[in-house]
Amino acid sequence: LRIYLPCCLAHPAPLRFRPPPHRLLSIAMGCAGSTPENKEIPPYTTLDHAITEKFMALPARDGNIQAEYVWLGGNAELRCKTKTLDKGYIGYRVEDLPIWNFDGSSTGQAPGTDSEVYLKPVAMYPDPFRGNPHIIVLCETYLPDKDRPGGLGEPLPSRPGSFGNTRAEAVKIMNAVASKQPWFGIEQEYTLFERAEPGTNFSGTSLAKQTPYGWPKDGQPKPQGPYYCSIGSENAFGRRVAEAHYKCCLFAGIKISGINGEVMPGQWEYQVGPCTGIESGDQLWMSRFLLQRVCEEFGIVVTFDPKPIPGDWNGAGCHTNVSTSDTRAPHGYEAIKRYMGRMEGKQLEHIQAYDPTGGEDNKRRLTGKHETASIEKFTWGVANRGASVRIPRMTEKEDRGYFEDRRPASNMDPYKVTAKIMETCVLPDVKR
Repeated sequence: LRIYLPCCLAHPAPLRFRPPPHRLLSIAMGCAGSTPENKEIPPYTTLDHAITEKFMALPARDGNIQAEYVWLGGNAELRCKTKTLDKGYIGYRVEDLPIWNFDGSSTGQAPGTDSEVYLKPVAMYPDPFRGNPHIIVLCETYLPDKDRPGGLGEPLPSRPGSFGNTRAEAVKIMNAVASKQPWFGIEQEYTLFERAEPGTNFSGTSLAKQTPYGWPKDGQPKPQGPYYCSIGSENAFGRRVAEAHYKCCLFAGIKISGINGEVMPGQWEYQVGPCTGIESGDQLWMSRFLLQRVCEEFGIVVTFDPKPIPGDWNGAGCHTNVSTSDTRAPHGYEAIKRYMGRMEGKQLEHIQAYDPTGGEDNKRRLTGKHETASIEKFTWGVANRGASVRIPRMTEKEDRGYFEDRRPASNMDPYKVTAKIMETCVLPDVKR
């Protein structure tokens, strides 16, 4: 993305959608949902989408609703399972949805001797895969406590090697800075890969052995240059995925504001926002869920690894555009410069929060090359894509607007990133 948001981050009107038919995804694919066949990799039998569609079109006789509960597992991966709700939940609010639970010992979040982890619904979206009236429910994870309302105890804590509930802490910070009306626009980059053996780890150095979508199986394509915002089958690989995902997001009410092909072949980007406060993290996680489900339908793999292919290839980031009521006000550029001074003194803290490995993943990406800054030093500049933070030229010209933090990795947790930026930049002004 090169020009993303107007400098004042004008908030768009709420989107309203007419529900498409149950065959939304198959139509977006431009076919009945055929999957590329690779008889060398299991599963060896291709399941025909056209057959599935016959059953997906069946109505529920009692008007029941299928609710897909989604949460974050122990490795910050998305997990889901489905619950049937009676028709009385039509017209419900998210706080009315039932609390559920899952086996935390199977996700690396609880011991087998005390394995229940509770799911608290926090946001819900129309389901583009099943169609109306079915929903997808984003959940926070909690420890059980039989003596508390709903049986909910404390938010599930993170511990070494196990991801917990990071949303709960982010909510506290967003509530504290709510008077400053923080808006976020996040640019999510991702890379498509061919399928591999079941259970393959599509992250880190193991990706060097895998094949990005559109690449030769045992080699590399021509150097970067023709692929960014490209068209044509010789340059653009995976557009069907990007377009299907775009439609799914629109149907679900995700504030997706655009897509584009990226610098490395097989790599794409979409943008979510502007969103206010905690809504930004909710919408980004849900957009990732939808993307992974779309890729599952197509039989390919998406990775959010920040440096999927080593060498002279761009990495993948999650650039985070930020504004507040102070930066959007007349002479708001002064507030942005104040924020930059605060960030400069906390480079290490931010780097540790900007990927799920405490900065280890970003070491492969933030090298000072391929449109990145060095991981070692905080820098900022106008229109400088080699800086830690870029200030758009229109922000400088109009003396107000937003800034773009270019450091977050593509696999970052948006709850932690947006909360950290608010904690550093805005919370000191609120506490005065």
